[in-house]
Amino acid sequence: MYYEGILYRPPSEARSVILQITVGCRHNACTFCTMYKDKTFRIKSRTEIKDIITAALVHNAKAERIFLADGDAIAVDTSLLLEILDNLYASFPHLQRVGIYGGPKDILAKTPEELAALKAHGLTMVYLGVESGNEEVLASVCKGVNPKQMIEAGEKVKASGLVLSCTVIIGLGGLSLTQAHALDTAHVISTIDPEYLGALTLMVDPEAPLSKAIEHGDFQLLTPWEALTELRTMLENLEVSHCVFRSNHASNYLPLRATLPADRAELLKTLDRVLEASSSEELRPEYWRGF
Repeated sequence: MYYEGILYRPPSEARSVILQITVGCRHNACTFCTMYKDKTFRIKSRTEIKDIITAALVHNAKAERIFLADGDAIAVDTSLLLEILDNLYASFPHLQRVGIYGGPKDILAKTPEELAALKAHGLTMVYLGVESGNEEVLASVCKGVNPKQMIEAGEKVKASGLVLSCTVIIGLGGLSLTQAHALDTAHVISTIDPEYLGALTLMVDPEAPLSKAIEHGDFQLLTPWEALTELRTMLENLEVSHCVFRSNHASNYLPLRATLPADRAELLKTLDRVLEASSSEELRPEYWRGF
């Protein structure tokens, strides 16, 4: 396989064949993220991509799932993405699903017709990093869009028929904005109404720009209990029609799985029990947490 640098993928793509059709992240400005800071964004050439697909066939010709990397591969020109999708389904006889990261600005740059065409040619799932629904938080972490634009991007994906998986980051507003972050994020996710929702808990790499704000005392990280309280507030105020929820990423203090809204009462009961007990034995140890 042809990979440049470290690869990142959603947890649900663990068993997928990863095809790196772009390198890095076009936006690459978020202050909490260091994943692509060592890469210069570029879209690979048709020749490179054909070679990647050929290598993937040798690696796993029976692949049922494929994920297109890097950070926001949906930035690739739609005509090339359609070629890639057609090639994949022609080459992999067992292929059932193709996923892709989609940055909000790059989703907004696509027309409804383009997104519908991607769906028609076999793109299955788009992963959107919402991170927060609070305008101040989104601006402070340099996400590049405001809540209204984030909602528009999510609704645009949903309208095309593509499956949408959103990610939010618990603790991204720090202690000062924890309540606003929780409530506004619940509002944005409720409005988008994605099929999947993943909650990560903020961990800050020493090389991330946000680490300087922490060092200077301008940003206060949440304690495990504050993070769980923020998560509970968000979940309590979330109104979705049918959403598979996961907070079992390595960054989370308490792994949780549920289908919302059906399991909401049980989910809140679990969080209340853990918060009331205030026992660190219930939580993932700090040294087990990871990005």
